[in-house]
Amino acid sequence: MTLGAAGLSGVGVVASYLLGAVPFGLLAGRWLKGIDIREHGSRNIGATNAMRVLGKPLGIAVHALDIGKGFAASFALARLCAWGNAEAVPALGIACGSAAILGHVFPVYLRFRGGKGMATSLGVFVGLAWLPTLIAAVVWLVVRQATRYVSVASMVSVVSIPAAMALVPDPLSGGARTWAKTPLVVFGAVVALLVIVRHRSNIRRLLAGTENKIGQRAEGAGDPT
Repeated sequence: MTLGAAGLSGVGVVASYLLGAVPFGLLAGRWLKGIDIREHGSRNIGATNAMRVLGKPLGIAVHALDIGKGFAASFALARLCAWGNAEAVPALGIACGSAAILGHVFPVYLRFRGGKGMATSLGVFVGLAWLPTLIAAVVWLVVRQATRYVSVASMVSVVSIPAAMALVPDPLSGGARTWAKTPLVVFGAVVALLVIVRHRSNIRRLLAGTENKIGQRAEGAGDPT
């Protein structure tokens, strides 16, 4: 007995959620340092707090893994579950990518208390639309340098992704619009909204003038991942 297309797609979405829910920052802290990063720094499981608490090398590794799980879901798992049906890939990429982001933000392994989703969203967008994501990465660097706030750079860059999706032609389709373009823009906008909502504590601190800039270290500071 074999799985049908719908069943295989469902397996891909569930697998993407479970992959997205893997808390690499928490695991790195426990396995390599013997600490729970939820008890240190910002108490966030994301890469920024991992870098603060565990050090730069491990923080970079966690960041890469969080990006990687988003990319694996939207690119690799989507193609695997499409089983040679190229027309199904864009929709499956969005579905699997959504599941991975929700897994990171609401991980079943941690009673649905996860990170803010920025790194995993980046990986998802690389798998779905690499050029708009590259533009957003440049935006992140410019805003980070100009403001010295990682949270501001993260929010501005994630909003720039759906804008770039809508305005920049897809180089892989000869510059033509594809059926997936409008769903991608909507998906990008929804993810941007989710990331901004997850940054509400950062927004409150920005308005109060208490958000930490790059180089500042404070217990309980908020992270973008």
